[in-house]
Amino acid sequence: MSRRGLTAAFAGLALAGLVAAAALHPGPARSQAAPAPAEPQLVARGAYLTAAGDCQACHTAPGGQPFAGGLPVKTPFGTIVSANITPGGIGDWTPDQFYRALHQGVDDEGKHLYPAFPYNYYTLLTRADSDAIFAYLKTLPASSNHPNRDQLPFPFNIRFFVRFWNMLFLKEGPFQPNPGKSAEWNRGAYLVEALGHCQACHTPSNFLGGPKRGQAFRGGAFPGWFAPDLTPNRRTGLGSWSRADLIEFLKTGRNAHAQASGEMGEVVADSTSHLTDADLDAIATYVTDRPASPAVQVKAPEPAVMRQGEAIFVDSCSACHRMDGRGTPRFFPPLVGDANLQQRDPTTILRFIEGGVATTPTPSAPTPLAMPAYGWKLTDDQVAAVATFVRNSWGNAAPPVSVGQAAKVRKALTFGPGPTGAAQQHGRLAHPGPETWSTPNTMSSDNGGANAGRAAPAGSGAGNGGSSQGHPAGVTAGGPG
Repeated sequence: MSRRGLTAAFAGLALAGLVAAAALHPGPARSQAAPAPAEPQLVARGAYLTAAGDCQACHTAPGGQPFAGGLPVKTPFGTIVSANITPGGIGDWTPDQFYRALHQGVDDEGKHLYPAFPYNYYTLLTRADSDAIFAYLKTLPASSNHPNRDQLPFPFNIRFFVRFWNMLFLKEGPFQPNPGKSAEWNRGAYLVEALGHCQACHTPSNFLGGPKRGQAFRGGAFPGWFAPDLTPNRRTGLGSWSRADLIEFLKTGRNAHAQASGEMGEVVADSTSHLTDADLDAIATYVTDRPASPAVQVKAPEPAVMRQGEAIFVDSCSACHRMDGRGTPRFFPPLVGDANLQQRDPTTILRFIEGGVATTPTPSAPTPLAMPAYGWKLTDDQVAAVATFVRNSWGNAAPPVSVGQAAKVRKALTFGPGPTGAAQQHGRLAHPGPETWSTPNTMSSDNGGANAGRAAPAGSGAGNGGSSQGHPAGVTAGGPG
């Protein structure tokens, strides 16, 4: 049967839910026998490859033992929990079984793994690299953590149907070098396509949860985030970055254009910042050689929304990002030409505005910088307005942000109705502190003082959150909120 025929035949089985499940299948409790001896060079190489594959991020719960699993991930299809890949979880696996899991998506018991364990990318790994990773994992301290990982509802918990997903989207490896390209380019391709599995986030998915191969690296949505375009598109991608910019970002988590935070911050901290200069250079060689995503015409926002957004920006954002949006590179990211800001999906920028964001420290750049949350004082229409403004000013161009999009992100962040609720439910960036609490449309310059809560002049567009009516940006209040 053709792939098109298979798609039609099994669409009704809701296979898209299968891609939302986690990595290795939870078998019975694993023995914790002492790991078999391995040559130090093999183990060291495995440790390096494990970092390149960013295995720790998914297989470590907050505050938990590294690689011991238990990380809960909410998806549209249910909650999934990552597996324990210490010797306490895979202690009785063989190298052959481990390679089969990476190469074919089948566990030690012959059961299909769900494709959120990105075996459709790991299949490109060589057998030698698989054996090295396995050797390293066997040296880790064993954990007896065995969380309940089968939490998907029917029918997404039926593993049998994964075989049909594999027929559509799994092309078994290993990686085949392109003879027309340099050794450096091929090394970069191997790191990006196989170990790094970058397409898992940065390529859009179809309704079955499979990657849209014709749109590789053009940006992809996953719960709570939108991974940006990585093609050389000069507006939404990396077209304005030099090779040195890309290498600096992957090594340190920041450059003159951007700073790593959120999910990408974890990738830099746990993975790319540990790679050799030669491998970072190879990644840059491959990524910058890919075709750019096509240019897209963007409809101009309504002038009233831009005026409202400008008032809020001047009041609450300009102190760090400057009135001209140029910021302070490597400290406060420039908004001019910011590719992440101009993605077709505004989820990430809305998350930054409403929930706050902190850069991820790395050995080369150990000082974290943070942007506070504004969800506690901006209404949904105000968040949408300021997001639309920064996405369409200083030469930027992106689709306007709707109130509904802002409300959806706010709901996901679970902000409370006041300072205590916000702080308790969302963490340290959710609110600057009870002493600065004030309601929208009050004077931000009064926050923290005896006059906190004083109403902003009517029609000025000034104060905490500016005006929700789209008034001109005649800001009279001093300082950011």
